[in-house]
Amino acid sequence: MAAESAGADPVAHFLLALAVIVVVCNLLAWIFRKLRQPPVVGEILGGLLLGPTVLAQLWPAGSAWLLTPSVVGTLNVVAQLGLVTFMFLLGSELRFSGAGADRKVVTAVVAGSIGLPFAGGVLLALFGRPMIAGEAGDGVTYLVVFGLAVSITALPVLARILVDARMDTTRVGRVALACAAVGDGAAWMVLTVVLAVSGLAASGGAVLTVALVGVLLLVTALVVRPVLARLVARASGGPLLLPMLVAGAVSYAAVTQLIGLHAAVGAFLFGAVLPRDDVIMRKVRQQLHGFAEIVLLPLFFASVGLSTAVTAISGSVQNWLLLGAVVAVATLTKFLGAGGAAYLAGMPVRESLQLGALMNCRGVTELIVATICLQYGVVNTLGFTILVLMALCTTAVTGPLLRLFTSDSREVVVQQR
Repeated sequence: MAAESAGADPVAHFLLALAVIVVVCNLLAWIFRKLRQPPVVGEILGGLLLGPTVLAQLWPAGSAWLLTPSVVGTLNVVAQLGLVTFMFLLGSELRFSGAGADRKVVTAVVAGSIGLPFAGGVLLALFGRPMIAGEAGDGVTYLVVFGLAVSITALPVLARILVDARMDTTRVGRVALACAAVGDGAAWMVLTVVLAVSGLAASGGAVLTVALVGVLLLVTALVVRPVLARLVARASGGPLLLPMLVAGAVSYAAVTQLIGLHAAVGAFLFGAVLPRDDVIMRKVRQQLHGFAEIVLLPLFFASVGLSTAVTAISGSVQNWLLLGAVVAVATLTKFLGAGGAAYLAGMPVRESLQLGALMNCRGVTELIVATICLQYGVVNTLGFTILVLMALCTTAVTGPLLRLFTSDSREVVVQQR
């Protein structure tokens, strides 16, 4: 605030804050990588350190100088670009094949890894409604969205864990990836329907939103998808392909935001209809990944950290008990739902335990769902903070659990989201 009143250059101020955010988040990501944890754990902590949880408590003047209202406003806008880019990449990387011989197992694990945690999340939402429900938390939408937040799995985290554990080509790895892909796709479809039907973000009413979503899906399937297939086939790695795809993802994000859904839904949808297993598309994803992971996503984590206040929990023993209950239920229901379903579907005990551990990781995908919950008033700041800390804890425990149930001596070193 003082810097703004003194007439400091707003661009220079934002760039300085950006430099601090990038350094802090990437440094902690590097540290946690050395500790055999997913870097996203360090990046989330980086956001918490820069927010009201740590920096504002230890150095209020420094926090007020670095993160002025204008800087925070710009940060939140740029963070949306990071979110849109990540969701576009996530949609483009979804693979629903790879475990064709284990369709029975995949079906069972998807049902168990989503159904049991969803039921647990709904029960937690019912009991915790007086403490964590937001302005729009008095209906069924609150229960469904909170259940989805508990049942989500982070496909990018899971994929990198499997690669670094050298399990991506094993039966467990193929089944886990297929289950995460199907589960994530289903979760985002349900979230899209819930937001459309509830009309939380729609200015023209729920009926209009549902109609517009239906039109968008039809146009996407019948027009956009074949056009993208021809575009990628003819591009041959041309210099205009990447800008056109980024422009398409951003445009789709803008459209879904305007019709009453979240921008992340549009970016995910656009990425999901891109051609699969194409050399050109792999090159495009590689070009986007670096800048998105080093710069754009840390800005999103910083914006999450600025909305997360652990001090909101410390004021009551009930808040801590609710946090413990959410973490415990999220972990146990995922482990039992996925692992138990795999065992009942015919997988050996050790592989079932490994699947239960792997499906528990949530990572940045959980943060996106939590952010949507907060933005639309489904949960309040306390509920948002609990979901963020749950994502942090469940992601951190995935690696150790997998190592516990892996009988050989290979190290499970997590390098990426």
